[in-house]
Amino acid sequence: MSFFGTGARAAPSGQPDQARLAEAAMELEAVSDLFNRIVSSCHAKCISPRYAEPELNKGEGVCVDRCVAKYFAVNEKVQERLQNAQKAGQGMGM
Repeated sequence: MSFFGTGARAAPSGQPDQARLAEAAMELEAVSDLFNRIVSSCHAKCISPRYAEPELNKGEGVCVDRCVAKYFAVNEKVQERLQNAQKAGQGMGM
């Protein structure tokens, strides 16, 4: 069983499939980039640069929750539109 849940098996020589490793590395990089953009954007928007308390106050916590939810909602809509545009482009090319 593969570590990434794809069910892929190691190559007969015992070496992992290089294409799958490269794909997993690209996916990890994309997820890390998304996480860093969310943190940067929501931190700047919701948290004061002057830290008065060691924990988030209620307003900051609610703001961060909403910010992350909106970020994912927008990301989902963008992906949906890109997929529709790609399908429309493929339909015209056939």
